[in-house]
Amino acid sequence: MEPVLGPAKPDPGDNYCYLPLYVFCGRHLLASKLRPANIDASAGSIEEVARIVAQIRGRWPQVRILLRADSGFARDALMAWCENNSVDFLFGLAKNARLNTEIETELAAAQEQSQRTGKPARRFKDFTWRTLKSWSRERRVVAKAEWTEGKANPRFVVTSLACEAHEARHLYEKLYCARGEMENRIKECQLDLYADRTSAHTMRANQLRLWFASMAYVLICALRRIGLSHTQFARASCGTIRLKLLKIGALVRTSVRRIKLAMPTAFPYQAEYHVAHAALAAAATA
Repeated sequence: MEPVLGPAKPDPGDNYCYLPLYVFCGRHLLASKLRPANIDASAGSIEEVARIVAQIRGRWPQVRILLRADSGFARDALMAWCENNSVDFLFGLAKNARLNTEIETELAAAQEQSQRTGKPARRFKDFTWRTLKSWSRERRVVAKAEWTEGKANPRFVVTSLACEAHEARHLYEKLYCARGEMENRIKECQLDLYADRTSAHTMRANQLRLWFASMAYVLICALRRIGLSHTQFARASCGTIRLKLLKIGALVRTSVRRIKLAMPTAFPYQAEYHVAHAALAAAATA
């Protein structure tokens, strides 16, 4: 689950920013909700997650679900909901003085190694931790004590995953850091398909525009998955597919029975277009 952060106040030009909430599963977009920017990053996340989890489990009752997000979602209410509904979570955790104190030994060892080798060095520590006021219970925290470019770079995550199943380094480097791939999905929505064009005068109108952009993303993902799986565009971004396969000059003729597209002979991706058309037609009749 990934937020797109924006300022909480209007800029000097008296324009307002929004704080959309995106929920992805791999490349699949599950939710896109427009929110005002003057709220906590996790606002409304429990309602969206509960709705999505209910639909998933209605189809696959025994499936394991891992909710992964940055530190803006490390809130007690969301973590408690996950714990009460058998949903695992792995959230970033904002560093503070108490957390940094927990890894002083590991950070000193990473500093010594980095200064000796001239390369970045990192250590990991697994411990239980609780905030002074905001958390209702202790939870597992994994820390990365890293020394790089001559300075400390500590990072923390909080999780419900058991130590026996996921040791600290693997949990951070393989499970949590993979969350960064979702940034690419957000960029596809925001930059390739213009989901950031929310210039209407009302919240409802801008939410509708966000849904239009989200549906465009879903359709292009389906085209990539079904029609382009055996072409050079099988792993292409939405922007590449839009520019090279869709944004082309063509003559459109419409009759009572059919719509005919006449493309220029110089179109360089005719083979890919034919393959996609055939695959989509086969999928439609299957």
